[in-house]
Amino acid sequence: MVEWRHWPGRVPYEAALAAMEERVARIAAGEADEAVWLLEHPPLYTAGTSARPEDLVEPDRFPVFSAGRGGQYTYHGPGQRVAYVMLNLNTRGRDVRCFVRQLEDWVIAALAEFNVKGEIRDGRVGVWVQRPERPPGPDGEVPEDKIAAIGVKLRRWVSFHGLSINVEPDLSHFSGIIPCGIRDHGVTSLVDLGLPVTMEDVDTALRHTFERVFSAPPGGACGEASLPFRPKMNMVERRNE
Repeated sequence: MVEWRHWPGRVPYEAALAAMEERVARIAAGEADEAVWLLEHPPLYTAGTSARPEDLVEPDRFPVFSAGRGGQYTYHGPGQRVAYVMLNLNTRGRDVRCFVRQLEDWVIAALAEFNVKGEIRDGRVGVWVQRPERPPGPDGEVPEDKIAAIGVKLRRWVSFHGLSINVEPDLSHFSGIIPCGIRDHGVTSLVDLGLPVTMEDVDTALRHTFERVFSAPPGGACGEASLPFRPKMNMVERRNE
């Protein structure tokens, strides 16, 4: 059983991290159910285990936290749905790459509920959308913006951290970092794409699509998934002590 919880208001990052640490320990000990927490943070930057100092462009703009998850710098703030995902991979196949793939597929399925085509790209973490209304880039390719970030950590094969989807954040806040170390592409949100989508709409889409993605038999989901697999292990920090 997966427990879903909505945290009201703007949740301080340190409080959420401490609560995740405690819940993951209880899941690993068999004392608590798996969980998905949906929340928003006040404006802040987080540094993953691969973060490069030069990618923190404005270090004094917002508080900066060491996240302990895989990945580089990300922004969290109002108007962005954060989903912290605490699942027990001991009962889900112990396949880290498959788990990351499922997180990607989950975001893509949720975006599809709004007729938004999310895609993954080699060498670029997260989920992306094409912007055909904009002029082609210097290489002639259709411009693309990032709409969702993914970064996880495993402890004793239990996951925490998770993903974030841009619903209606202040996109200018991303300019204080190089998001995920990617300099040649921008960020967008569902509202920036012209969709009158609310947080509640996104929460409904995430819950509606979760079982479809994560109910596959352990070890079998990746083999049956429709999208080509692209390993992105820099999304993941593993500690299985």
